[in-house]
Amino acid sequence: MLARAVRILAICGSLQQKSSNLTLLQHAARVAPSGVEVVIFDGLRLLPPFNPDLELDGELEIVAELRRAVRESAALLLACPEYGHSLPGSLKNAIDWLIGTGELERKLVATTAAVPAVERGRRGLRALADTLGAVSARIVGGEPIARGPNFERDVEALLNQLIAAAELPTGM
Repeated sequence: MLARAVRILAICGSLQQKSSNLTLLQHAARVAPSGVEVVIFDGLRLLPPFNPDLELDGELEIVAELRRAVRESAALLLACPEYGHSLPGSLKNAIDWLIGTGELERKLVATTAAVPAVERGRRGLRALADTLGAVSARIVGGEPIARGPNFERDVEALLNQLIAAAELPTGM
């Protein structure tokens, strides 16, 4: 039993409505144990391309919403498809909006990709890890999860790994 509720922000790198990566996150939200809330952020498609000049007159509402959601979460769960041997531009754009303001700094982040076979998706996850390295994120997982008979079990194992890491003292 958890001493306090743990909020995990789940972000899908795919913008497709029927993405297998979104299915992965939805399953994680359904099976989260008592005391854990998995909240899916669905605003990537609304974020403008990263340009600090857009905030010269104040923070953009969608950017503020993303920053607040990350700040209020103990950890993130990112499901990242591989596009062109890298991470999707929409997810990279979201990370770019967060890098300069510190919400991702040393944040606990589980990364994965829903894939048709386990040998797929690794380059995208490596690119995501490299990007998260800019903010010294603490990465859990980092392996793709193959769709198939073990998919739900593997999603649950990653979620449990993230929850266990979120419960560890941070030294602060």
